[in-house]
Amino acid sequence: MALTESTMVKLESQVHDFSLPDTNGNNVSLGDFESDALVVIFTCNHCPYAKAVEDRLIVLGNDYLGQTDFVLISSNEIENFPDDSPEKMAERHQRKSYPFPYLFDESQEVAKAYGAVCTPDIFLYNKDRKLEYRGRLDDNWKEPEKVTREELRMAIDAVLSGNKIDFDQVPSMGCNIKWK
Repeated sequence: MALTESTMVKLESQVHDFSLPDTNGNNVSLGDFESDALVVIFTCNHCPYAKAVEDRLIVLGNDYLGQTDFVLISSNEIENFPDDSPEKMAERHQRKSYPFPYLFDESQEVAKAYGAVCTPDIFLYNKDRKLEYRGRLDDNWKEPEKVTREELRMAIDAVLSGNKIDFDQVPSMGCNIKWK
């Protein structure tokens, strides 16, 4: 496991289009999301960093249902990481009752277009689909009970209220995406 920090893509970058299969085999595209805020998270099943924040992401997704769209994307190659296969993704999606789609980026082109490098790698776009936030979920990935700043939640609240994000954005960190 190689600890990797997100690359902190330039703010106000335009969202990248995608059309990827979800855990039911249906294609999901950027145009399927219509909320004023869109959270795109590159993640996977096996990464301990991604697993550590998974339940908090589910809570966040449920808290913002109808206000903010969330989409998870796994871009890991699966030959050496079979736990990240579409079948295993579907099992996890169902078992954890994700309130958002979980997509598979087999070609890894979507991850490359976004500049994603780690799991989790989090991107928040406004209603014009310009990047407003990229960084970590909160200030303690490992011990949820010690979280004092829910930075993604703070960023979503700012975007939904039309305010600028007025705090320093700290890179996310996790396992590197497993490139082919």
